Amino acid sequence: MAGILEYKCPCCGGAITFDSRVQKMKCPYCDTEFEMDTLRQFEEEQIQEEERPAWDAFEQEREEMADDTGELVSYVCESCGGEIVADRTMASSRCPYCDNPVIVMKQLSGVLKPDLVIPFRLDKEAAKEKLRHHLKGKVLLPREFRTEHKIEEVKGVYVPFWLFDCEAEADIRCRGTRIRHWRSGKYEYTETSHYLISRAGEMAFDFVPVDGSEKMANDLMESIEPFDYQGAVDFQTAYLAGYLADKYDVSSAECYGRANERIAASAERMLMDTIQGYAACVPEKKDIRLHRGGIKYALLPVWILHTKYKGELYTFAMNGQTGKFVGNLPMNKGKAFALCGSVFAAVTLLTFLITLLLF
Repeated sequence: MAGILEYKCPCCGGAITFDSRVQKMKCPYCDTEFEMDTLRQFEEEQIQEEERPAWDAFEQEREEMADDTGELVSYVCESCGGEIVADRTMASSRCPYCDNPVIVMKQLSGVLKPDLVIPFRLDKEAAKEKLRHHLKGKVLLPREFRTEHKIEEVKGVYVPFWLFDCEAEADIRCRGTRIRHWRSGKYEYTETSHYLISRAGEMAFDFVPVDGSEKMANDLMESIEPFDYQGAVDFQTAYLAGYLADKYDVSSAECYGRANERIAASAERMLMDTIQGYAACVPEKKDIRLHRGGIKYALLPVWILHTKYKGELYTFAMNGQTGKFVGNLPMNKGKAFALCGSVFAAVTLLTFLITLLLF
C-alpha cells in the first residue's frame, strides 16, 4: 500500500532515524551519519510521488476503512509487510513487527504540511533521568513509589501546535492603596491613601502556542512551556524518523479562543507589572483589543512518560528541547496529616510565647 515513507541507509539497508544528540540522521546498525539537507531531495521526490492522481484511490481506501472501523486506519510496512493499525491522525510511528520508523506522507503534505518543526534535543535517557530527579526531595511522596513504580512507556512525540502572531492594545484602570504607619508619643497612627491608577500600551506577541491535538491535555502542554522558537527550522519529514507524530485534529479556528485568552492575560499582566510601590492594587476596568496576525503550523517535541503504581497510571511530560519536566505524584496521606499537625503545634506554641512576652 502506498503512502508510507521509510528512510533506508544506503550503506547497509537499515532504517535510519533522527539522532537528537548529533542533530543528524543516523543508522543504528552501521553508525553512518547523514546531514539533514542530503535527505531533502529524497523527501521532495516522495512528496511528488504521493501527490500523483494514484493517491486518490489510496485516500478513498483509507476513508472507507475509517468508516468501517471508526477512527482506525490500516497501513502496510514496506520493510516487512506487516499491517500497522493506527488512528486517523497518526503521521509518524514505528512498525510493531520490525520496529522500523514509518512516516505517512499524506498526513504531512499539501495543506497538512507543517511550517516549522523544533527538533528533539534530549533523548529517552534524559527523560528517564528527569523523572528520577523529579522524585527527589518530595517529602510527601510515598517511600514505596520510588522503588515500586514501573515505567510503562516512554515515547517521544511531535505534538501539533498552532502558533499565533498578534498585536494588542490594552488599557487598564486600577484602585491602589498605600499605607503609612508612625508613632507619636504613646499613640500609633495609620494613614491609608487611595489612588486611581491608569496604564495603557501597545504590544506585539509572536508564536503564541495552542495545542492542536485532542489527545494532549492543554494544561499539561502549557506546563512544559516555553519553547525556544529560535531553534525552529523549516519542516522536513526526516526529523520525525524514530518518533511518534500526529497531524492536528483541532483546527486553527477552534484554537482562536484559547489564543485570545492567553494573549489578553499576558497583556494585562505586562501592564500590571509596571505598577509598583502599592500595598494593594485591584483592577477596576480593562479594555484589551486584539488584532490578529499570522498563523503557523508547527510540530513541537515532547517526551511522554507513563508509570504505574498500585494499579494507577501517572503521566509525566518533558519538553524535548529544554528539559522542563512536569507531572503529578501520589501523596502519603499519613505524612501529610502528621506534617499539618506539626505545623499547627508549632504555630500554637509560637502564639503562646508571643502572648506570654507581651503580657
